[in-house]
Amino acid sequence: MRTCAESFELYALRALGREWGAVRLPQPTEISLCDQLVLIGSGMIWNVYFGALAVVAGFFLATLVALGKSSASPLLRAPAAAFVFVFRGSPLFIQFFFAYEAFVLLPRAGVTIDLGLVTITAETRWLTRAWAGALVVLFLNTSAYTAEIFHGALKAVPRADLEAADAYGLAGFARFRRIVWPTMLRLAWPSYTNEAIFLFHATTLVFFSGFPAWQQSGDALYYADYFADATFNPFVPYPIAAAYFVVLTLAITFAFGLVNRRLNRHLPAALRPRLRFRPQLMR
Repeated sequence: MRTCAESFELYALRALGREWGAVRLPQPTEISLCDQLVLIGSGMIWNVYFGALAVVAGFFLATLVALGKSSASPLLRAPAAAFVFVFRGSPLFIQFFFAYEAFVLLPRAGVTIDLGLVTITAETRWLTRAWAGALVVLFLNTSAYTAEIFHGALKAVPRADLEAADAYGLAGFARFRRIVWPTMLRLAWPSYTNEAIFLFHATTLVFFSGFPAWQQSGDALYYADYFADATFNPFVPYPIAAAYFVVLTLAITFAFGLVNRRLNRHLPAALRPRLRFRPQLMR
């Protein structure tokens, strides 16, 4: 039986590919508790990868979509509202399958783009890999949910703040950057924190989606399921995966709490809103 140090050496980065660790996974007769702890923890690399990139990129797209949805122009408002409706109105699980099938239908040789003076062939095969295709789905999904949160916060910006901005002669982008955007973030941040936590939890759906794990480079649930099948005991690997996500949730809450404290630094301590995690049982 391997020691924990040997398990760490073999499997700590195994989720990144076979060139980063042992070629084969531990066989049923040699699986130890350390193997499960290390390999499931290694799979968390992908969960953090999906969640972190989707949250960061989705934050900026969500801001643009929220502004479009709040615009007086129907040319901006209608597409933004449609985007939010489609991704909030359909299950994330279905979005994974639909996106994978759509990416598979793209030509394997790539998409040819004729720019007149030059013709470019865009490679599309990489979109069928989980690291890219699943990330695109998570990015668009969280952008839609976050945009709705930001849109509500935009509508809740106090009129007194806008009147004060007018009194100081602030208009256009300066008004948005110095008054509207900071106030929107301050109002939306508690709800946005819950959305970010739920997104990290939703990364476990990648294992069940149509996007395959390439060379056994799966996420935490991929390895938890492997150990559950190999040992016929789901009561060890799945609680380990759950424990990793509890720790991840605490880390996200702490990081977002620091930002929340920064956004509300001008308020008295007694009036600063405190973050509370409210789990979403249904998406």
